[in-house]
Amino acid sequence: MLGKRFIPFAETEFGLQPTPFLMKMDGSTLPLCGAILAAGGTGSRMAAARPKQLLLLAGEPILVRSCRALLQVSSLAEIVVVAPAAYLEECQSVCRVFLSPQQMARLSFTPGGKTRQDSVRAGLARLSPDISLILVHDAARPLVTLDLVERCLDSAQHHGAAIAALAVTDTLKEVDAATDEIRTTLDRSHLWQAQTPQVVRRDLLKQAFNKALQDDFQGTDEASLLEHAGMTVRVVTGSQKNLKITRPEDLVLAEALLEQDHKDENKQTRHRAMKIGHGFDVHRLVSGRKLILGGVEIDYHLGLAGHSDADVVSHALTDALLGALGLGDIGRHFPDSDPQYKGVNSLLLLEKVWELAKTRGLALANADITIVCQAPKLMPYLAGMQEKLARSCQAGPEQVNIKATTTEQMGYTGRGEGIAAHAVILLEVTHAG
Repeated sequence: MLGKRFIPFAETEFGLQPTPFLMKMDGSTLPLCGAILAAGGTGSRMAAARPKQLLLLAGEPILVRSCRALLQVSSLAEIVVVAPAAYLEECQSVCRVFLSPQQMARLSFTPGGKTRQDSVRAGLARLSPDISLILVHDAARPLVTLDLVERCLDSAQHHGAAIAALAVTDTLKEVDAATDEIRTTLDRSHLWQAQTPQVVRRDLLKQAFNKALQDDFQGTDEASLLEHAGMTVRVVTGSQKNLKITRPEDLVLAEALLEQDHKDENKQTRHRAMKIGHGFDVHRLVSGRKLILGGVEIDYHLGLAGHSDADVVSHALTDALLGALGLGDIGRHFPDSDPQYKGVNSLLLLEKVWELAKTRGLALANADITIVCQAPKLMPYLAGMQEKLARSCQAGPEQVNIKATTTEQMGYTGRGEGIAAHAVILLEVTHAG
């Protein structure tokens, strides 16, 4: 990918200066890239009072969204916005309202011509002469992704010219314009629908412009100019979401796509940013056993029965952790039928499960534990439990809260028959696991 692995400026004795190439992390280079954002049309098919690029899309002008899409591509050293001469000042003004000064510093504006061809030529003339790889994008395609832009840049770097396009999936008919009668069905197996970005080496684009001027040829896009000049253009698979806003219904569709993307992003963020789990455990109090809670030995004449040390506090926290990870419960991982876990320190089991969380890039945000116990009194031991459990989860003691309560002598815990514990845990993503 190009976006975050290249830098468009080099450090010199005069400060940051444009360079004729971009430096990769591995030391290799990429020609210096610049973009022309074609916003010179008036959008007559939109049937609006103003050019469509100034219409709002989900609260922001279409032009601003298209600028922002290109601004996220760090390998684009310059971006020239070609706007209708009558609306040039307004285009600059709306961009200043919605974009930061740092973003505006990468933009320049120039008036367009009568045709797209004239407008792109005007944009080309505005780019610095050091720019050797030219990206042209329609301002009416504000949903273009960073991935698509970078794939087009990468292909053009290797082959000279490349455009985003989609293979035609609908059946195509050739129709008589005068009678509306079908002449024939076209073979769609080799047909592609052109999109933008369209990326080409500067020298090739200039040659194509000169050839078109010489032949009085008007192309519909940059690829058609290159084709006319006998040059090869590669296709990069585009996206259905990279639609061109041409008619009012396209604006509705673009808003729906943005809304869905926003929902998906929020869902993904929530899924990745936190994991919540709940655990519960209970053991019977019996004679002849030590009472271990949260890794701390409690001075009491009874202990908890179990295959391990029967530490209900550690077990509840371990179960909560497994729940947050979606990995079942403690019995699945440490069955009481396995002799290796007989009498084992339950903190060791907690630490084994915590390693699973670490490998997934998770850290403890906080844990909240409630111990239900009529006797003995646990207040003097809570700080020790807090410290041991936090250490097992590679966290600070302040991230583990422990409370002890009774049931007012009701139920099995109230009658002193057993001790129970509830635990709730919140994990947060620190890096991709």
